[in-house]
Amino acid sequence: MLRIAITPPDISINEPAIIAEILDYGWDMVHLRHPNASTADMRRLIEAIPQRLHSRLRLHGHFTLTDEFNLGGLHLNSRCPMPPANYSGRLSLTCHSVDEVIAASETARYDYVTLSPIFDSISKEGYTAAFTDAEITRANSTVIKVVALGGVSPQRLPKIAEAGFGGYAVLGYLADAAARGRLKEALGEFD
Repeated sequence: MLRIAITPPDISINEPAIIAEILDYGWDMVHLRHPNASTADMRRLIEAIPQRLHSRLRLHGHFTLTDEFNLGGLHLNSRCPMPPANYSGRLSLTCHSVDEVIAASETARYDYVTLSPIFDSISKEGYTAAFTDAEITRANSTVIKVVALGGVSPQRLPKIAEAGFGGYAVLGYLADAAARGRLKEALGEFD
């Protein structure tokens, strides 16, 4: 099962160390979200992350940085819906409906899609689960790998596996743990 961590909206001073710890623990990918960061801020962040980990970073914006770094791909979303014209690297996509998952699976362009919110969000107040079991089954019956996002915690892993998801993405649970100095313990809870 694919394990993805997604960064909180704002860059923290110790974020490079947090990202390195997550990836060194064995997680597959970290998505660098940071919608309000400048390109210069994102460049500094990536430069502060060990180069050996760059291929496991995926950008949610600031796509021109793929010209400077050997990154793990781009994640398309409503803010940045298209890759640069000459980009030929790996892509993933944000989906908020089963129809979006089906459309993405028909293009054969994406490594995976995230589908959210699967559970009530941990980090976004009022962002509640949006799918019935039947809709989740329909999404997971497509040919594309669907990654559960929204309210993902260790306690919900059995339900994620049972529903047939190809992985899960975590934001709030890990961000909260890192802020409380218990990131390593939280990562272990997902084993």
